[in-house]
Amino acid sequence: MNFRQFAFKNVIRNARLYAGYFISSAFSVMIFFVYSMLAFHPELNLAESGGFGKGAQTGMQVAQYIIYVFTFFFILYSMSVFLKTRKKEFGVCIMQGMSNMQLKRLVFLENTIIGFASTVTGIAAGLILSKGMLMLGSSMLYLEHSLSFYFPTKALWFTFVAFMLLFLVISFFTATILRTSSLIDLLKASTKPKPEPKASVWLAILAAILLLIGYAIAFIVRGTLVMFALLPVVILVSIGTYFLFTQLSVYIIHKLKKNKKLYRRNTNMLTLSDLAYRMKDNARMFFLVAIISTVAFTAIGTLVGFKAMLTEGVAGSMPPMSYDSYADNKQEQKHLAYIETELKEENVNYDSFVIHNKDAELKDKYSFNAISVTDYNLISEDKIRVDAGSAVLMQFKMDDFGYNRGKKDWSKGQTLTLSSGSKLQLTDVPDMSKDVRQYITGNHVLVMSDSDFNALPKSKTDMDMHVFAMDDWQGTKAVAEKLNTQLNADSTNPHYRFQARALAMQEVNQGMGQILLTGLFVGIVFFVAAGSFLYFRLFSDLDSDIVQYRAISKLGLTEGELSKVVSTQIGLLFFVPIVVAIIHGAVALNTLQNLFSQISILKEIILVLGTFFVIQVVYFLFIRANYVKKLKKVL
Repeated sequence: MNFRQFAFKNVIRNARLYAGYFISSAFSVMIFFVYSMLAFHPELNLAESGGFGKGAQTGMQVAQYIIYVFTFFFILYSMSVFLKTRKKEFGVCIMQGMSNMQLKRLVFLENTIIGFASTVTGIAAGLILSKGMLMLGSSMLYLEHSLSFYFPTKALWFTFVAFMLLFLVISFFTATILRTSSLIDLLKASTKPKPEPKASVWLAILAAILLLIGYAIAFIVRGTLVMFALLPVVILVSIGTYFLFTQLSVYIIHKLKKNKKLYRRNTNMLTLSDLAYRMKDNARMFFLVAIISTVAFTAIGTLVGFKAMLTEGVAGSMPPMSYDSYADNKQEQKHLAYIETELKEENVNYDSFVIHNKDAELKDKYSFNAISVTDYNLISEDKIRVDAGSAVLMQFKMDDFGYNRGKKDWSKGQTLTLSSGSKLQLTDVPDMSKDVRQYITGNHVLVMSDSDFNALPKSKTDMDMHVFAMDDWQGTKAVAEKLNTQLNADSTNPHYRFQARALAMQEVNQGMGQILLTGLFVGIVFFVAAGSFLYFRLFSDLDSDIVQYRAISKLGLTEGELSKVVSTQIGLLFFVPIVVAIIHGAVALNTLQNLFSQISILKEIILVLGTFFVIQVVYFLFIRANYVKKLKKVL
C-alpha cells in the first residue's frame, strides 16, 4: 500500500467524522454552482427590468464571491477543529515512525481527496436539481417565462476550478501550520481528565446586563435613530452572547446542581453533570453558531421585510392606472381614447374618473398641491365638507423611515394667505388616509371648496389625473406594457405621463426578487454551516460518549433512560444556540419594524423565524435518531 492509498483509506476509515464536513462542503459547492448557473443563464437579463434590476447581474456576481469567501473560512475552521480531534491518531502514526513532513503530506492528501469528492458531488447534485432551481429562480425573479434548461458549461468549469483551488489552498495551509505536540500528549489527548467547569459570577451578571441593555436599546429606538444604534447594539449583544455561553450558562447549571431535589430526580444527575462540561467545551462553537444563525435570520428577514415594504408602498402610492395630463397637452383626448380602446379590447372592467390638481401658492412662496372637495370625496371613503374661505390640509407626515418630511408644521385654525391675497382658514389638519394617498403626489394636499379651487389662477404645473380603477390590476400587466411602450415612447415629453401599478410592481418584484434570491442562497449557506458545526461537534465526541455510556449502562441505565439523557443533551446542543439566535433575530427584526414604522412586517418575521426553527427541529430529529442508533449498537 503506497502513501496515496493510505491517505484514501484514512478518509474512508474516518467517514463518520468526515460526513458532516463532506456534506456541508458539497452543499456549499451545490449552492454556488446553482447560483452560478442562474447568474450565467443566457436568457437572464434583469438589466432591462428598470431601475431596481439594472444592477442585478452585478449583485448576483457579488453574492457568488460572498458565498465563496464564507465557504473558505467555514471549511478552514472545520478542518482546524477536525484536526484537533485526531491527536491520538496522529500520535499512533508518529509512534509507527511517520515523520512530521509525512504527517503534513497525509493531511494535505486527505484534504485534497475530500475536497475533490465534495466538489464533484456538489456539482452533480446541482445538475440533478437544476431544472427545479431554474423554476424557483424564475418564480422569485417574477419572470414572464420560466428559464429554459441549458447545460451550464461555464458555471460548471467556474465552480470546479474555484473550489478545487479553494480546497488546495486550504489543504496546503492546514498542512503547513499543522503543529504536533509531544508523543505522550498526543496519545493521551482524549484521556486527560477535564477540570471542573467554573464560571465567574461577575462575568455571568455582565452577560445578562449587556444583553438586556442591547435589547432595551433595540426596542426603544425609532426612525432614523435605529441606524445610529445599530453598531452599539451589535457590539453589546455579541459580547453578551459570548459571556452567555462561556459564563452565564455554566453558572446556571452550577446553581441547578445545588438544587438537590432537582439534581437527584430521575436521570438529572447524569444530564446536569455532563452538561456543564459540554457547555464549557462547546462555548465558542455555540457562540459562533448563534452569531452565524442570527446573521442568516436577520439578513433574510430584512430582505423579506424590505420587499414587503416596497410592494405595499407601491400599491399604496399610485392608482391602478393613470394618465397625468399637464397644461398645454394637445394629445390628451387622442391618448385617452387609445387607452380606453385597448382596455376594452382586453376586456378589462374599469371605472374612470378625473382628479383636477392645481398649485396653491402662498404669499411666502410656499405652495401646496390643491384639489377640490368634490374630487376629494370622489377618492375618499370618509366624506368631508369644506365651506368657502376654509380648507382642510391632509398630511402624509411620516415616511417609511419614521420622520417628518414636511417643510413646515401646520395647525388647525391657522390662516393661509394665498399669493392672490385671499385667505383660507384651516379647519382641520388630519393625516392622509391610505385610500387617498394613492391619488396624491407629494406629502400634502390642500382640500378647498369648489368655488375657491376654481378661483385659483392657472399655471403650467396644473395637472389632471385621469384614473382607470380596476380590482384586478395585477392582470393588466400585458396591456399596461403595450400602453406604456406606445405612450411613453418619448420619455422627455413634459406634458403627460402614463403610469400603471402592475408595471411598477413588476419592477420592484424583479429587483427585490434578485436581492431576495441572493440573500436566500447566502442565508442557506450560513445556516447549513451552523448545522454542520453542531453535527461535527456531536460526532467527534461519539467515541468518548460510547465509553461513558457503556460504563453507566453496567450500573443499570436502561435503553429508555439512555435515549432520554441523549435526547436532552443533543436537544440542548442543537437548540440552545438556535433559540438564542432566534431571540436575537426577533429583536433585530423588531428594530427593523421600528425603522419601517408605516408598514407591519410581523407576518414576514414569523414566517422567516418559524421556517428556520422547523428546519432545525427536522435536523435534530434526524441526527438524534442516528446518534442513539449508533450508541445502542455498541452498548
